[in-house]
Amino acid sequence: MSSVRHLVYSRWLFHHAKPLSVNTSRLFSTTRSSMTIMPAWVIDKYGSNDVFRFTKNASFPVINYPNEVIVKVQAAGLNPLDVNMRSGYGAATMSMKRDPLNIKQSGSEFPLILGRDVSGVIMECGLDVKYFRERDEVWAAIPPWKQGSLAEFVVLSANEVSHKPKSLSHTEAAAMPYVATTAWSALVNTGGLSKDNCAKKRILILGGSGGVGTFAIQMLKAWGAHVTVTCSQNAERFVRGLGADHVVDYTAGPVEEPLSALEKFDLILDNIGGDTERWALNLLKPWCGAKYVTLVTPFLQNTDRLGIADGMMQTAATVATKALKHLVKGVHYRWGFFAPSGPALDEIRELVDAGKIRPVVEETFSFSEVPQAFEKVEKGHARGKTVVQISKGGEDV
Repeated sequence: MSSVRHLVYSRWLFHHAKPLSVNTSRLFSTTRSSMTIMPAWVIDKYGSNDVFRFTKNASFPVINYPNEVIVKVQAAGLNPLDVNMRSGYGAATMSMKRDPLNIKQSGSEFPLILGRDVSGVIMECGLDVKYFRERDEVWAAIPPWKQGSLAEFVVLSANEVSHKPKSLSHTEAAAMPYVATTAWSALVNTGGLSKDNCAKKRILILGGSGGVGTFAIQMLKAWGAHVTVTCSQNAERFVRGLGADHVVDYTAGPVEEPLSALEKFDLILDNIGGDTERWALNLLKPWCGAKYVTLVTPFLQNTDRLGIADGMMQTAATVATKALKHLVKGVHYRWGFFAPSGPALDEIRELVDAGKIRPVVEETFSFSEVPQAFEKVEKGHARGKTVVQISKGGEDV
């Protein structure tokens, strides 16, 4: 019924809408076939870059719940998570989230559309959506169990969407939602930081030149924190330009030695993982509520390897053991996760439009170059985000 309602509504709007000052042909499909299908990059199985397939016959998204919106995608940002998901990372957990009763057959997620960042224009709103209207320019971070943004349209819950910053183009805006909501989740939801308690706190970011790190530097500086980061020597000028107060070059030798010589920290954000846990928590101020938050966790690897139930039990045992081990030393051990949030993006939009946070776009690709864009992300050592421009002329909607 939702598909029929969408078809009738779109055809009625095309024939009866009054002339607008904007180019509505960019916002609404006007042919019968494009109302039920759309162009998209999909994968039909997990694997390397050769699993990508471009199709003009991807299923058009439909509103199934009254709090959902359909967004016409103008630009899509890529993240290392997209590369990992292409290879099957987190497949077991995502499958459970999509089909909690395990009704569907294995592989029912295919054809799968990747892409977690989106900036675009709302095409249609569900009946319960009050905060948005058709033609609103929005940005969002898309949950990993949903179809992604490497398509002409995407459907999202209204609570995952936020009005796009007026000061940014769609290409710039598409570079931020995933890293912004990940950093927000780690620093605010898990780390307990806010604009009201961050002044003069000492924060260490391990891996400061990546997407999450570059956003975190800017947000923390906007809130008045003192920020130390680790990165390579050739990224030092880059992160200092974003506001970092102190930079430690990891290519010059083990970073724990120069970091140990500094005053201890109130919070550490770890984007690196590996053996950093072995020494990083010793850099925190003991018995002062200091926290170590790592974004590199074994949760999805555990569920992929052991299955949902055993993987979750293994994960719970691991985090509980580590948290207790460090709590007796007077510091807090926490895991941080990507958490899509429209309200968080509302707060971030204000910082962006105030000029306190800027997007860092390293390279843009056209919609026809999605495989090349993935190759770029897969190489690593980025100095900003990779963005795919989906709709031609999307910047002047």
